[in-house]
Amino acid sequence: MAMRVAVLADSHLQRRILREFLGRHGHEVVLNADPARLTPEALADCVPDAWLVDLLRMDAHQQALLEHLYGQDAPVLVGEGEAPQAYSDDYARWERSLQKKLDALDRKKGQPVPAAPTQASAPALPPKVDKLSADNNAPAEQLWLLAASMGGPVAVKEFLDALPAGLPIGFLYAQHIDGSFEKQLPSAVGRHSRWPVRLAQHDDFVRTGEVVVVPVSQELNFAGGGRMQCMGRPWNGSYSPSIEQMMLNLAAVFGHCSGTIVFSGMGEDGSRACAHVAGKGMKIWAQDSQSSTCPSMPDSVRETGFSSYSGTPRELARAMLNHTYSLRFTQPAPSSQAENIHV
Repeated sequence: MAMRVAVLADSHLQRRILREFLGRHGHEVVLNADPARLTPEALADCVPDAWLVDLLRMDAHQQALLEHLYGQDAPVLVGEGEAPQAYSDDYARWERSLQKKLDALDRKKGQPVPAAPTQASAPALPPKVDKLSADNNAPAEQLWLLAASMGGPVAVKEFLDALPAGLPIGFLYAQHIDGSFEKQLPSAVGRHSRWPVRLAQHDDFVRTGEVVVVPVSQELNFAGGGRMQCMGRPWNGSYSPSIEQMMLNLAAVFGHCSGTIVFSGMGEDGSRACAHVAGKGMKIWAQDSQSSTCPSMPDSVRETGFSSYSGTPRELARAMLNHTYSLRFTQPAPSSQAENIHV
């Protein structure tokens, strides 16, 4: 069945290439526009199965548009990159990668997805947890990784919107995305959230009650006591950031005071690290298949047998609330020495 795809690109050549690509693969292009010339009426009237966004520049207008799209029902593919020269090996790889993602969305089309909760419907905060989390400026002793790829920003935003403030925990957010969109992630997933979202800073802590975005261009590790270390070197492997490497780095320092939630995404990033990090005490959860835009990444983690809980983003938020409520903070502080483990 053909996908109805809306294309937004600020390059005339890229729009033409994408239109031709989508036509060759049997998809219907319902919009093919330069965001700078897109009228509010045209945006409101467009109801595609998916948005395909390629931007060479990012200004306030483009950022607001991207945030608007993330709030819609249709999945958003961003940062697929400028198409390589036609008939080259790079072009063939670019085309296969994009078609694989569209195929994954096509398989999900028409399947019911639980409605996203409103901010007002977030679960109530137990008084006990509120008392335990009075200092929101303290370094987080409980640190969880929110890991995602295709369809991830919508799922992570839904999770954070359903999660009350005041929990004695911090989050890292690792999202497979083009580096040019990294700076937009805090506003895209943190808009209207009770949880402030910011970019990682070298030699700083992840603090209680906040979300820190894992860098796309360089590996993030930890010094003794949990200070973030932006390593100045690219991530190992095919993905940036590498979710597997981030899990290893987090578990090496925080051990059983750490966890990972794998949200919607394509591929198997994260699955190879599960056995090792579970041995360190890290808890592993995953978004369920039905609510995932692309379930292959959480499915691959579930197949390892180390994931102890699966659910919709809202159900994961409820489970996080219950988990935090059950903590007695008798665990030792994070390790004073970081291990150097690579996949």
